[in-house]
Amino acid sequence: MVTKKTELSARLLFSTMSNKRSVYTFEDYTCSPDPVFTVERECLEPCPAPIVLDNGSFQCRAGWACGVSQLDQPRLVFRSVVARSRGAARSDAHVGNDIPNLEPLRWTFKSAFDRNLVVNFDIQELIFDYAFMHLGISTQGHVDHPVVITEPPSNPLHCRQMMSELLFECYGVPRVAYGVDSLFSFYYNNLSDGADLPSTGLVVSSGYHCSHVLPIINGRLDALNCKRVNLGGGQAAAYLQRLLQLKYPANQTAITLSRMEELLHQHSYVALDYQHGRAAGVCVSVEEKNERKAQQLRRLQEINSRRREEKLQEDKKRLETLLSVQELLEDGSLERFHRSLVELNMDSAEELQSYIHKLSMSVEQHRLMKAETAEVEQPAEDGSEMVPDLNQDNDEPGKTTSAIQPLFNKAEYHQLFVGTERLRVPEILFQPSLIGEEQMGLMETMQFVLEQYPPELQEALVKNVFLTGGNLQYPGLKERVQRDLLAIRPFQSQFKVSLARRPALDAWFGACEWALTNPAEAQGWISRHDYEENGGEYLREHCASNIFIPMKLNKPSLAIKQTLMGKCLTDTSLPDTTSNDKDNDISLS
Repeated sequence: MVTKKTELSARLLFSTMSNKRSVYTFEDYTCSPDPVFTVERECLEPCPAPIVLDNGSFQCRAGWACGVSQLDQPRLVFRSVVARSRGAARSDAHVGNDIPNLEPLRWTFKSAFDRNLVVNFDIQELIFDYAFMHLGISTQGHVDHPVVITEPPSNPLHCRQMMSELLFECYGVPRVAYGVDSLFSFYYNNLSDGADLPSTGLVVSSGYHCSHVLPIINGRLDALNCKRVNLGGGQAAAYLQRLLQLKYPANQTAITLSRMEELLHQHSYVALDYQHGRAAGVCVSVEEKNERKAQQLRRLQEINSRRREEKLQEDKKRLETLLSVQELLEDGSLERFHRSLVELNMDSAEELQSYIHKLSMSVEQHRLMKAETAEVEQPAEDGSEMVPDLNQDNDEPGKTTSAIQPLFNKAEYHQLFVGTERLRVPEILFQPSLIGEEQMGLMETMQFVLEQYPPELQEALVKNVFLTGGNLQYPGLKERVQRDLLAIRPFQSQFKVSLARRPALDAWFGACEWALTNPAEAQGWISRHDYEENGGEYLREHCASNIFIPMKLNKPSLAIKQTLMGKCLTDTSLPDTTSNDKDNDISLS
């Protein structure tokens, strides 16, 4: 994904309340369109190289598996959304990085996913068109390269059938291989670490919509004991947006979902002890309390100053109106003068003169106060800002606090003070009840999965707990899992928790490594002959795939067939009396 920072930084700032307060500016990244690459010679010779697609619900990553150093990274990384208004043509749809700014067009977004399952294949076809076109495939009507594509754990047969139909019938690909994204990441990291294959372990993955706990037994997925938690990065970003919008109702339009995702990815963390961390976030020092009081005083001063300015403008406008009416009396226009007095709800010229005198005094008083405030609020010669001493009592009853207050900084209206939200939002992975979800957290789900196995197999599983997925990149997550795993395991139990090197990208690298080590004749590839012979839901299993459980249709037994045939013959042997009855009815009538 090609992104660039906006020229004008966002006006909305936020501060993190920790031991030392820091102020950051939102990046507000905008996407620039992806270039249309040309297919390298290494991708065509000696045989067409496979295309690797990590088809995630948040981002789609596409690239080549050809073993060339300059092509060992995904060439395309873009959001898996399509901006398409109702009734618009396919040519008017904008895909991925063709959408420069997400927020203005968010209401037109269409996704191919329902949670983590592909259900809208019209949108999926647009995503494939975008990926194949920008990879440089110019053949019309077909793609001559094999395709390795990821799918969710325990993918329904219907979803795989529709995906195979789309790839084979619409694009004419020669071969397709399906694999689970988190298992590709597990496979790739085990290869990089030099671990023995096949391996046994427990994979914990979390994406944009769902999280999974997947037990791996001797290198194969145990699909019977896989568990899913319907929580991910999307729910965390929405929860953070709701918290800050309730906290700062005046800045609701500026608290966008894209900014919350940025805040979540760059400044949130998982607390080792959530209750202790939340209490530490609430406790503030004396200096910070004084600073908050100073900010409140400055805000009140600014509000009062703005109200006085508004009142001054109203008084000036009314004074000008009354002076124009007085000029009518001086010019001798008595009829217009009396008509104007009636419109102003006044009875005489003396009442008019009294109002003019009061407004003139009020305007003059406002002008003098404004001049005195400007003299007091002049910056010091060294450029430092005046800060009031809040610990000092005001012993002089006649002295006002406005004389010692500095000029209010309007930028403070556009700041978000983010404290416990930084650790409260990622905590929903462990405590879904924070957002009202009645389901188990990750650690409870992990404990439930482990309890399905005997103690010996539990020991083997916990010795290789692997964390992967874009929603598991929070600082402190690995330590939190180790702490909670120590609490749920028996005394002196041995376990090991490891985090993927690149949790968001290792699924693509694992799929690329698998395609390089498994040529066309290897196990795992589905050819067009297999598709036509066994149907679209057919799957060739491999080390990173789902388990294929074909749909069995119960055929009727021979006795049932004979019974049904006999019933049909009996029904056909009955005389047809419908026409006779009809004729009798007609004759009687």
